[in-house]
Amino acid sequence: MPSTGSPDPAFGALLRARRERAMLTQAQLAERTGLNVRTIRRLETGENSRPRNASIQLLARVLGLSPAELSVLTQATDPQEPPPTRVPPRQLPADVGTFVGRARELAGLGEASHPLNPLNPPDVPTADISDRSGGATVVITAIDGMAGVGKTALAVHAAHRLAPRFPDGNLFVDLHGYTQGMSAADPADTLGRVLGALGVPGESIPQHLDDRAALYRSVLAGKRMLIVLDNAADETQVRPLLPGAGGCLVLITSRRRLIGLDGASVVSLDVLPVEDAIALFTATAGQERVAGESRAALEELVRRCGLLPLAIGLAAARLKAHPSWTAGHLLERFEQHRHRLDELQTGERSVAAALDLSYRELDPAERRAYRLLGLNPGGDLAPDAAAALLDTTVAQAADLLDRLLEAHLQQEPAPGRYRFHDLIRAHAAQAAAEEPEDARHAALTRLLDHYAHAVSTAMDHLYPYEADMRPRLPQSSATPTSTEPSTLMPDADAWLEAELGNLLSLARFAAEHGFREHVRHLSATLHRCLRTRGRYAEAETLHERALAAARATGDRAGAMEALIGLGEIRNMRSRYDAAHADHSAALDLARAIGERAGELRALNGLGLVHLSRDEFGPAAEHFTRALAIAREMGHRTGELDALIASGHVDRVMGEHRQGIDHLTQALAIARSIGHHTTEARALIGLGYIHLAQDDLTPAAGYFTRARTLAGSTGYRVGELSSLTALGELHQLQGRHEQARDCYQQVVDLAREIGNLNWQFEAVHGMGRLHHETGDHDRALDDHHQALDLAADLDHPSDQVRAHDGLARACAALGRPAQAREHWNEALAILAKLGIDHTDERGVDAASIRARLATLTHP
Repeated sequence: MPSTGSPDPAFGALLRARRERAMLTQAQLAERTGLNVRTIRRLETGENSRPRNASIQLLARVLGLSPAELSVLTQATDPQEPPPTRVPPRQLPADVGTFVGRARELAGLGEASHPLNPLNPPDVPTADISDRSGGATVVITAIDGMAGVGKTALAVHAAHRLAPRFPDGNLFVDLHGYTQGMSAADPADTLGRVLGALGVPGESIPQHLDDRAALYRSVLAGKRMLIVLDNAADETQVRPLLPGAGGCLVLITSRRRLIGLDGASVVSLDVLPVEDAIALFTATAGQERVAGESRAALEELVRRCGLLPLAIGLAAARLKAHPSWTAGHLLERFEQHRHRLDELQTGERSVAAALDLSYRELDPAERRAYRLLGLNPGGDLAPDAAAALLDTTVAQAADLLDRLLEAHLQQEPAPGRYRFHDLIRAHAAQAAAEEPEDARHAALTRLLDHYAHAVSTAMDHLYPYEADMRPRLPQSSATPTSTEPSTLMPDADAWLEAELGNLLSLARFAAEHGFREHVRHLSATLHRCLRTRGRYAEAETLHERALAAARATGDRAGAMEALIGLGEIRNMRSRYDAAHADHSAALDLARAIGERAGELRALNGLGLVHLSRDEFGPAAEHFTRALAIAREMGHRTGELDALIASGHVDRVMGEHRQGIDHLTQALAIARSIGHHTTEARALIGLGYIHLAQDDLTPAAGYFTRARTLAGSTGYRVGELSSLTALGELHQLQGRHEQARDCYQQVVDLAREIGNLNWQFEAVHGMGRLHHETGDHDRALDDHHQALDLAADLDHPSDQVRAHDGLARACAALGRPAQAREHWNEALAILAKLGIDHTDERGVDAASIRARLATLTHP
């Protein structure tokens, strides 16, 4: 990396935050890295020129940065290599059209966010918050108060007015701290979703809460974002979601006073003053509806509502909906309903009376819709799902939702998405008891059936080649044809993103209430979706629920499917022992019940576990057995998986002729069924075998065709693999500039999608290239980074390759003792694996021993 130019200001903030996390002073960090303390100081303040790659690697090793944090840090140092352009997240719900009052609170929020630029008046010019706050201040305000007092309305209204000051976007997160029927949001899961919204690819999101929180703080360092954390349960839920540095504003709402948040200002909302309460009632009902009413009558009405904004809005909506009513009529009805729902807390009884009055004044169809919507175990709802729940058409469901919205009994946080306020949700859930038990069960079955068929359609659209691996629920006669999910296409990916939270909530509900077939279906159908998005913890929980449900009913086929899903997820999380146990148990079940497709998948899964451990002999045995079963039953996708994996093992083991045979067969099958990703994988595998045999011309042809195919089909991993292969080919032919260009493209794309495997290949390849061109210092830096990546990935054979690269660089730099140490470590790993070579030419036990002999006997 060149040393000219100025670093992005984010670099200094990131470096300072990481140093402080490691509890090091600038002097201590300088001593441990060998850098000058003045250099550290200037890097943190942004005064220094852009650091060299070697300096970044030294800092990363001493500070213990994860690969994902290193990627963020590296991108921040080089404006010539920016991350892909993304639209800043703009997640705020619609502003409250009838917001009144709270002038003191609004002014306080504005002053806290920018002391020299208060919130009022609203047309105040925007400013650069980093200029006023030093770029290192995170402002946190916790808004607390009883249910219905308007906490969310205040936060959202203030956020809309403050948003222009935060050019990097805004986030809105409902933490469900007090949502009836829903568990409070888990901080780790919340961070996974937020990191995705911030552009972090799924597979580069760490597994553990602390690591996710650290990455979240790193991504936000130097940014100016507005973050609303709504409906928090307590401080523990909130702390991991707070930025560490930079000009961010965080608004938190909670029914509890969050006094345990260090440095946070607290705004405690009380009920509205009488004048503001009357103003809210008037704005909601309409000036013309209250024009003839006395102030005394309006004051009595808002007092009957407890001066709570939620209750006032409901009462005003009732008056607006009845042109013949007066305030007196409304007061009479309040008197009739104020004793209902006595189980609600005292502070909520005004809301209860307003809710009960609003509910009883609905027409029969609206009341039924209200009750059935109260059964929904998920969050917000689209009209097609509501239609299934209500057993009606989408158009009729949309009309009912709009009518409930007009009555202030529904909210519309985003166009076409409807939900209850928490208190209204609780009331609706109680009102649902008026429905007969069989009607409630039928409604929930319809909702589950709707989502089951919809998610199957979406997954078939996104992953058609795996359709035969997913279970099917029978088409329910209770599901209206008008709610069929054909309207989802072609935007299936967006539908899944919008509905994934609901699907997971439904799966939990189904597991807890005996809908075991639906649990099994959602577990198997969502497996690929959750895996692709990096939501491994949620996938594991879902599969565990499916496994428990299957075992509770003696459903061995369901247990087998869940175990296979668990094994694949745990293998991806490098929990190889657990993955091996899952696949082994699944294999036993498959054989016991004669489920050949399950046996095939379990064998392929066990083979992949062994392959991840570089245990090539056992891997080959499992793939061979899987291949035989696949061919016996005509299972094409299973056959493809086994052939491709077998070809990889053949190549590593030096069985080139057999590898060509396996991969050629896979290529033919992939083309016959239109499986483009596997076709590209087969081409790349064939290219590597020819490369290993020095057949460079056919190798170039395979790699080039694979790159073209991967690019045309959006297969990003295929692009990475083929570009890496072309880089190796150019390097072998002495075309160093072309090789460097290929490796740089791999680095850029791997960072963009967060793929650590290909970051390793690119960095390692660049190290080899620097070694060949005589730049041994840069080669040393590259291979150190490659070794760290291989260790994080837990790939022993890649560690061997990195140690070999380090040894060669050390030998070239006149450091024989260090070279000997790295080569001996490489030999020890190979011996532990029980192999004598890797899949990189020239990295094998015989070559390493020969180089060691050269060191010993110059």
